[in-house]
Amino acid sequence: MGNRAGRSDFEWVYTDQPHTQRRKEMLAKYPALKALMRPDPRLKWTVLGLVLAQLLACRLARDLTWRWLLFWAYAFGGCVNHALTLAIHDISHNTAFGSGHAGRNRWLAVFANLPVGLPYAASFKKYHVDHHRYLGGHGLDVDVPTRLEGWLFCTPARKLLWLALQPFFYSLRPLCVHPKAMTRMEVLNALVQLAADAALFALWGPKPVVYLLASSLLGLGLHPISGHFVAEHYLFVKGHETYSYYGPLNWITFNVGYHMEHHDFPSIPGCNLPLVRKIAPEYYDHLPQHHSWVKVLWDFVLKDSLGPYARVKRVCRLAEDRL
Repeated sequence: MGNRAGRSDFEWVYTDQPHTQRRKEMLAKYPALKALMRPDPRLKWTVLGLVLAQLLACRLARDLTWRWLLFWAYAFGGCVNHALTLAIHDISHNTAFGSGHAGRNRWLAVFANLPVGLPYAASFKKYHVDHHRYLGGHGLDVDVPTRLEGWLFCTPARKLLWLALQPFFYSLRPLCVHPKAMTRMEVLNALVQLAADAALFALWGPKPVVYLLASSLLGLGLHPISGHFVAEHYLFVKGHETYSYYGPLNWITFNVGYHMEHHDFPSIPGCNLPLVRKIAPEYYDHLPQHHSWVKVLWDFVLKDSLGPYARVKRVCRLAEDRL
């Protein structure tokens, strides 16, 4: 099973998250950054193209053998479905139609959710707000693994299994860490998703449905794109809790690699995040950054200093204006 990871607890800090103060400083120094806080007019069309691509793939999948169905679910469907979850991430910040059209953003996210196979978009938005507001917050930020995960997945083999099962942990962790009442939008999201899956099954049989579910489970599990889950906030360098990646995989992930920039300015759509770094390079160029998401996964599995415990945690005061 290999050696146990060196950490036996999270990295507890007693300071506020750094992004709030950095945002204030940067806006004061570079007012032009405010102009980047505008909707991305291409986002809805990109989502439409990705959904249609998966619909075509579903039509083709019904004629595949199970072996080739799983291969294409990993090689193609996994990339598309992972991209769609990151489109949902971008849309959760109202970047498709602007904050004045929250309903349109929510329904676009539900539409982007269709190829994922399971209802996800409405619940993601509900919890992702807390990830930004309470970064690393104990009992509030459900992006941080639980103590059980840190204790159990502490050897290379177990960490590899943990990475492969990421979709399950991201789905179940909120129910354990910070359960919230189900919203009307979550119910609608589930009903729309169930109707779409049933229609697909009635039209073309079980293989397209299996293809979509496999695309999500494989594409969000042990997959090169999934390196961003670890790259974003795990402690690769002591004292730094958020990291960016500026490599080519940003082209198919809505620039989620520009993660330091994203946490500094969550209302700026992914298409404009490279401009944040271009306008204010002195705030980013000197920071530690990742150059390969595959290497991130490799190091996470093999280095004893890394594991689910390698995260910053802080005790946060609950904001009064809960969203």
